[in-house]
Amino acid sequence: MSRRNTERKSSQLNKDDASSAIECVLIPLRDTIILPRLMSPLTVGRDRSVRAIEAAMAGEQNVVVFLQRDPDKPDPGADDLFPIGTQVALGRMLRMPDGTTSVIAQGEARVRLVQVIQSDPYLRARVVPIYEQAEKTLAVEALMRAVLALYEKVVRLSQNLPDDAYIAAINADQPGWLADLVSSTLNLDLEKREELLETLDPTTRLQKISILLAQELDVLELQNKIHSRVQEEVDKSQREYYLREQIKVIQHELGETDAQTRELGELRERIAHAGMSKEAQEKANHELERLGQMPSAAPEVAIIRTYLDWLITLPWSKATTDNLDIAAAAKLLDQQHYGLKKAKERILEYMAVRKLAAEKMRAPILCFVGPPGTGKTSMGRSIAQALGRTFVRVSLGGIHDEAEIRGHRRTYIGALPGRILQTMKRAGTINPVFMLDEVDKIGMDFRGDPSAALLEVLDPEQNHAFSDHYLDVAYDLSKVMFITTANILEPIPPALRDRMEVIEFPGYIEEEKVAIARQFLIPRQKEEHGLGACHFSDSALRSLIREYTYEAGVRNLEREIANICRKIARLAAEGKPAPTHITRESLFKYLGPTKFTYGIAEEKDEVGVATGVAVSDVGGDTMAIEVTLMRGKGGLLLTGQLGDVMQESAQAALSYARTHARELGLKVNFDKIDIHVHIPEGAIPKDGPSAGITIATALISALSQRAVRKDVAMTGEITLRGRVLPIGGLRDKVLAAHRAGLRTMLIPKKNKKDLIDVPKKVQREMHFVYVERMDQVLPVAFAHGRGAPRAQGRASYARRAKNAKHSVSLR
Repeated sequence: MSRRNTERKSSQLNKDDASSAIECVLIPLRDTIILPRLMSPLTVGRDRSVRAIEAAMAGEQNVVVFLQRDPDKPDPGADDLFPIGTQVALGRMLRMPDGTTSVIAQGEARVRLVQVIQSDPYLRARVVPIYEQAEKTLAVEALMRAVLALYEKVVRLSQNLPDDAYIAAINADQPGWLADLVSSTLNLDLEKREELLETLDPTTRLQKISILLAQELDVLELQNKIHSRVQEEVDKSQREYYLREQIKVIQHELGETDAQTRELGELRERIAHAGMSKEAQEKANHELERLGQMPSAAPEVAIIRTYLDWLITLPWSKATTDNLDIAAAAKLLDQQHYGLKKAKERILEYMAVRKLAAEKMRAPILCFVGPPGTGKTSMGRSIAQALGRTFVRVSLGGIHDEAEIRGHRRTYIGALPGRILQTMKRAGTINPVFMLDEVDKIGMDFRGDPSAALLEVLDPEQNHAFSDHYLDVAYDLSKVMFITTANILEPIPPALRDRMEVIEFPGYIEEEKVAIARQFLIPRQKEEHGLGACHFSDSALRSLIREYTYEAGVRNLEREIANICRKIARLAAEGKPAPTHITRESLFKYLGPTKFTYGIAEEKDEVGVATGVAVSDVGGDTMAIEVTLMRGKGGLLLTGQLGDVMQESAQAALSYARTHARELGLKVNFDKIDIHVHIPEGAIPKDGPSAGITIATALISALSQRAVRKDVAMTGEITLRGRVLPIGGLRDKVLAAHRAGLRTMLIPKKNKKDLIDVPKKVQREMHFVYVERMDQVLPVAFAHGRGAPRAQGRASYARRAKNAKHSVSLR
């Protein structure tokens, strides 16, 4: 050892021995280590530590701090402290609101604990200061440079270290100081920090720091590599989302909001004021939260946004106040519609009950059934006007897909609610008058049965929680007044028909059509065509009804009136003289030749031809049933596109004729003739049992060569025993016979009660014969003086004919 080193070693030992008698105030620390030459805040909360700081500050005593081995021990002794600590100088002291004391402490030198000499009121100890003196050799200088190089890289890669940390490090000119400074900035646990504190040799401590820096650098480089790789794999939408989130935070800090944030706020406010049910509001808020978490470019944003729009815009609680002035409603209905007594009475009854028990009454579900043009749809609009409600209409004709009613689920592209909720949105209230038009023309295929989906809509027990596939929450339809329309009831499924209250809209008679034309059609067409004085004579109107239209309603009648008005309007527009009075003789000039023959009754009494009546989509109609005989082998040929039921009626009529051949005076060998039954207008399908007695009459007429009266119409179902059973649609059939000019009509006796629906004027102009058996039909149907009954059947038929004449009713 050189002399210089020996002198330095001796000086160090002497200095340590001289400081061995230092007594200091001791403060035990739980989780903090203070290194020499470094400043750190020191927070204490134990009473003994607080008193120690106060005593040190008051008496300017030396203070040392030591780390506890067990941080949870409240009153540590000498054995509970690590042997190496730090002598510190205390700065400004602050008392905190939570009862703790905070003071700035700066490390001065390492000290070794010798003995704790006082425990109360605070700890005092005898310590030995440890002063570092290291010669900066080439090896130490190289080590310091290596540590600085590593530290520079760590500072550059670390997100937690400031750039000036490296500047502070390069200004540390001692190896021990450099090691302590670097270790204070690294993220080390207490054990590692205490180990560095107890490493007294600066060079050794600097070597340990070099190892820790190398490890930290490896971790940071790997982390940076992973981060770079992840960033490269992030697609454009994710990067945009990240940037947008940053923009949101920046704008929030600046007090600004972007369009999406404003939109979400507006949606949240609209949801709160939409008046939704609790279930719907929870669903809307859930979807809104999802929308807020998605980037605006995400494909699902448009789907959620559309769904929220539907939830918000649907009426949930908004309702119109009903007008319950019954007298005013009755006046309005009479002003806008002629006749239709049953429909008007039903609406006025509904208003009356609603006025007395509004909370207990269920909304009615009505079904208007009648031929086209009889005012079903316009009556629904008038009902809405009378009640002061919104009127909406949906045409169901031709739909085959159940989703038209219930909607598609949101998983499908372009999904929307069904027509029910679409129309409710258009109505804007929860209690509109909702018309489901053409309910009898709904189809069914592999996509489902729309009529089955209507069962829930039109059931008061279920429609308070109607389920639409798109909406996916219950919607209340119980306050809606549903009105359905149909031309005929037969195609409507029984389950659906059972849910509706049927109100028939029968066809109009001639007098009613004249009144409707005078009161409604002509004034409307004159106004639409800009005509002033333009008068239609009664004869012209009757000719239009009889010879230019053939319908149960008045739609074609209005069309022909409009045709005349157009031609008059053209004359007026061209400056030519325009007629102001339309007569029957001038109809040919405007409309051309007649299209129909008024009164299609047979021109004369004929054998094998009988006139029947039927009900079709356009109301009642008459039809001639023809029977002819030819040589053959006992066959029965049926033509005219007859349905199964009508063919069976023909079979029953033939069986009755063969069974009663002797009584009827028929001397025919049925095995040697063929019978051909034909109903004209073969392009039109025909079916039903009501033509039974008509077929039987024509058949017996052909077999007996007795002519059938041309002015007699008949309807009724026949049995093998010759009984006449009741039929349906009597009103339309009677009106058809009356319109055709037939004034005698045979009807089943059990249908007598149905004549209450026939207008009184028609009853007065027609003779009704009520029959129960076939032998009451033939005496009235056959013409007098031709083909009288033969042999033993003559007397009985004369007697029955006398009885039948007594049953003729002149009404």
